[in-house]
Amino acid sequence: MTSRSHGTTARTSSEGRAVARTQTLLKGENGIGTVRRTTLPGGLRVLTETLPSVRSATFGIWANVGSRDETPALGGATHYLEHLLFKGTKRRTALEISAAIDAVGGEMNAFTAKEYTCYYARVLDTDLPLAIDVVCDMLTGSLIEPADIEAERGVVLEEIAMTEDDPGDCVHDLFAGTMFGDSPLGRPVLGTVDTVNGLTRDSIARFYKKHYDPTHLIVAAAGNVDHATVVRQVRDAFERAGALGREDAVPVGPRTGSRALRANGRVDVLDRRTEQAHIVLGMPGMPRTDDRRWAMGVLNTALGGGMSSRLFQEVREKRGLAYSVYSYTSGFADCGLFGVYAGCRPSQVDDVLKICRDELDRVAEHGLPDEELERAVGQLSGSTVLGLEDTGALMNRIGKSELCWGEQMSVDEMLGRIAAVTPDDVREVARDVLGQRPSLSVIGPLTDRQASRLHDAVA
Repeated sequence: MTSRSHGTTARTSSEGRAVARTQTLLKGENGIGTVRRTTLPGGLRVLTETLPSVRSATFGIWANVGSRDETPALGGATHYLEHLLFKGTKRRTALEISAAIDAVGGEMNAFTAKEYTCYYARVLDTDLPLAIDVVCDMLTGSLIEPADIEAERGVVLEEIAMTEDDPGDCVHDLFAGTMFGDSPLGRPVLGTVDTVNGLTRDSIARFYKKHYDPTHLIVAAAGNVDHATVVRQVRDAFERAGALGREDAVPVGPRTGSRALRANGRVDVLDRRTEQAHIVLGMPGMPRTDDRRWAMGVLNTALGGGMSSRLFQEVREKRGLAYSVYSYTSGFADCGLFGVYAGCRPSQVDDVLKICRDELDRVAEHGLPDEELERAVGQLSGSTVLGLEDTGALMNRIGKSELCWGEQMSVDEMLGRIAAVTPDDVREVARDVLGQRPSLSVIGPLTDRQASRLHDAVA
């Protein structure tokens, strides 16, 4: 059992100057699952979740910057910079960065999304000080050398090529462009060959300086950790690099905004000589802060979240038209997406689209029967808990929650929100989301006649 607590402890120096402010955000029994946050002078926030029963710890730093913060000319800069922070600092070479974590059997990586970037290391609890030192050094002391930029440019271009060679992955980038057009959310996180080739050392360095200020960063650690010790080690690392910033700086809050999607009913087809046609049919969803997201989660699970879901049963099990078929949601600060993916033989595209559209229309009109609702609630509840069974997942949860919502929610609270979803809640969300005119993206070797018929699927 975890409860909310809003206790605050303000630490001051001998001169009476504020040094840090600590809050207990979630209080677990006997300290297990307790989440604390300390805000350091300069706006850097440090969060921990304590789990004394494990022997590992995951340490991460979240930057409040993603590909939607890029201008068209800077397309791919966030992801490019993610690569470059592994290439060396004033204290370590690229080899020394990777060797330090490899030598203790840990793992280190990073990922870039449309609205945030995260760098993390997972190690034994006794090696947490090393992970903190290495990751903080990377974030605060990157050299961004011209030679490294040129060497890594080739790596990033190969990653773009690898994505282009995987149509099952590429179709989701295509669908983002279909829905959002030539806007930051519609452009690929990796950038394009042209934009990556156009990035210079000066443009990347300016991007780094602007977006990696302490007010834009959140530190998160989970596992067998002690909050005060983590705070001290993080503070020491940032002070050593001269990166704590101005004492009066205020942390940047969660994103807000109201950017509209482009009109529904768009169809984009990319002709590729592939064995399968890859399809995404979808429509605008809801922002990640929308209170109806719990009902949307249940609806998504029932439609395409598992082997018993409607789409899996209708498309794969009953008719054998696809190997992979599923639905998904993506929530951003001010908008969202709902999509259905399927990979099938090009000759089966019409049949697959008709089945998917029929099921979406049916649920939009009638909602879910009680049996499917109960199964979806149980499945979503179980997957939520099982997905938090390692320290990496716990670190992701507290870091992303602070970044995206500005608050922490206990597992019991999340399960309560899921269990509270009613048939009427699902029916309302299904009507509002699935009742919209969809858009469609397809990658595959379609004939001209097939391509022309695709507009019927979104009519």
